[in-house]
Amino acid sequence: MSNTHPPMRAACFHGSDRITIETAPRPEPKAGEAVLRVMRTALCGSDFKLWHQGSDHIAGHEIFGRVDEPGHAMQGTRCAVYIPEHCGHCDACEAGDTQMCLTVSSLIGWNRDGGYAEFVRVPDNCLLPVPDDIEDDLAPLLLDTIGTSAHAVREAGRFVPAEAKRPVLVTGAGPVGLGVVIALKALGYGEVFVSDPNGERVAIARSFGAKDHPVGSRETRFAAIFECSGAHAARNLAIELVLPKGVIILVGENAAPWTITEDKIFRRKDFAMLRTFYFPKGDLQPNIELLRAHRDAYRRLVDERFPLDTLPERFSHFAQGRSIKPVLAFAGDV
Repeated sequence: MSNTHPPMRAACFHGSDRITIETAPRPEPKAGEAVLRVMRTALCGSDFKLWHQGSDHIAGHEIFGRVDEPGHAMQGTRCAVYIPEHCGHCDACEAGDTQMCLTVSSLIGWNRDGGYAEFVRVPDNCLLPVPDDIEDDLAPLLLDTIGTSAHAVREAGRFVPAEAKRPVLVTGAGPVGLGVVIALKALGYGEVFVSDPNGERVAIARSFGAKDHPVGSRETRFAAIFECSGAHAARNLAIELVLPKGVIILVGENAAPWTITEDKIFRRKDFAMLRTFYFPKGDLQPNIELLRAHRDAYRRLVDERFPLDTLPERFSHFAQGRSIKPVLAFAGDV
């Protein structure tokens, strides 16, 4: 079918920290897909890799919008976009682990076009309806900032449950780290510490109920350590600081090789190291309730809203650590 729609505007990540705003054909849905008119896309630090190296696809993976596909069963529905494509019938999907599909390994905004554009093509099973009481600016937080963070906390609870009343540490107070702090406090963890070189972000974490743990300090040990920075130094320190029978949760990402030295600190205790990725679709409703219950805290994270034309400048600003969770806004909503 030929594309009868006028072209849309989209961001192009060229590499070498250069972004331009171009025109592109509006996407045409295939069978089992819909087109979403993008209303908000939150910026994410994982896109720094594409900013540096370039992308063959339109970037942006924390997407919220409205289905714009006449005749589609969800026409007009406000939706967040679940980024892992998934088959729905493999063993992982049948178990509810839709973020770890054994058949499909493709992420919207990475392996196909994403949300730094006016429209995006989305598989039907990746459309997550968002209730009307969730404001547009906060809706993208249901994905990485709440979804990824709360999933990490729930998984860690298998090793260190909240009722054990043991101290936990969050290293890295970016959006996901701050999301982990909110989720920990909401799910009943009392003694939560946070470590980050950015004093302003530590202050925000303190306002959420966390205590300051100096960067690099070895004075305190923890039953659970949520490593959200992706820094190898923080990962190595976590191995040293985790208590016997404790758990290190690797939430932050780093594509560079990481070498673990199997010294006596590593060898002479039982501990678990857990990698968590994104979240299962079954977490959506409890995550909506988490957002409703802690709306004011999450509002503090969304500190900028801007139009597509200013994305090159705003992305650079974000990369310098001068904003926490800026959102790109469309349709005259800036």
